[in-house]
Amino acid sequence: MKTLNVLAAVLVAILVVLGATIFTVDQRQYAIVFQLGEIRSVLEEPGLYFKWPMIQNVRYYDKRILTLESAEPERFLTSEKKNVLVDSFTKWRIIDPKLYYRSVAGDESRAKTRIAQTVNAGLREEFGKRTVHEVVSGERNQIMEQMRDKADLDARNIGVQIVDVRVKRVELPIDVSESVYRRMDAERKRVANELRSQGFAEAEKIRADADKQHEVIVAEAYRDAQKMKGEGDAKASTIYAQAFEGNAEFYAFYRSLEAYRGSFKGKSDVIVVEPSSDFFKYMKSVGRGGDKVGK
Repeated sequence: MKTLNVLAAVLVAILVVLGATIFTVDQRQYAIVFQLGEIRSVLEEPGLYFKWPMIQNVRYYDKRILTLESAEPERFLTSEKKNVLVDSFTKWRIIDPKLYYRSVAGDESRAKTRIAQTVNAGLREEFGKRTVHEVVSGERNQIMEQMRDKADLDARNIGVQIVDVRVKRVELPIDVSESVYRRMDAERKRVANELRSQGFAEAEKIRADADKQHEVIVAEAYRDAQKMKGEGDAKASTIYAQAFEGNAEFYAFYRSLEAYRGSFKGKSDVIVVEPSSDFFKYMKSVGRGGDKVGK
């Protein structure tokens, strides 16, 4: 029984020693091995490693790309002396763990503070060179590229690489926004009134042209109608003349009938003439039997 207890104790001791001796490095991490407070080695490859217990210790640092976002939008001044609120973020990662530890003692918060100060100063400088329009749309990509290069140059001193700097949003303060919106509203109204005036002018021009064409078409139609009417009257006169030459008495009779038809269109029509007038010549003839018409 004592032998089993001794073996168990020895086994536990071995496991404790192994646990203090063996350590692993993940593919997402760097590992720095310290010996009595001094950097002994930097491990970048994942795997199983050994260290001297009680003498050596290991600290791990993230190898992945990290994100630094501003807690609140920063207020910057443009070349027009106008304030803008800028919301940005920075992508960074550790590339030299030994320099990173010596520069900021491996403290991520200290590294973020250093990076934030660098990016903030660079953005302030870049925004101060440009107008609101340029920083909003015109040269936004150029600003981010220049900021990434400048921030990366400084971050290399602490073993860090700046992968990217991005401006998420650029806004005007409320007081400035209201004045800008009022100016934009006035400008839009001015453009709308100008377009409306141009529309009215075009409408009047089209209306005048349409009236002109209407007058021309009506005049030409009246001219053609009068011409056709004149031609019809001429033909009618020719026919009448031929009929008169062929049978003068019949032509006179026909013209009298046309006169009667024109004079007595309605039952209430009344005509006052002398009974002996030539107007009733053929009526009298018909009343005697119609011999005169036949002749």
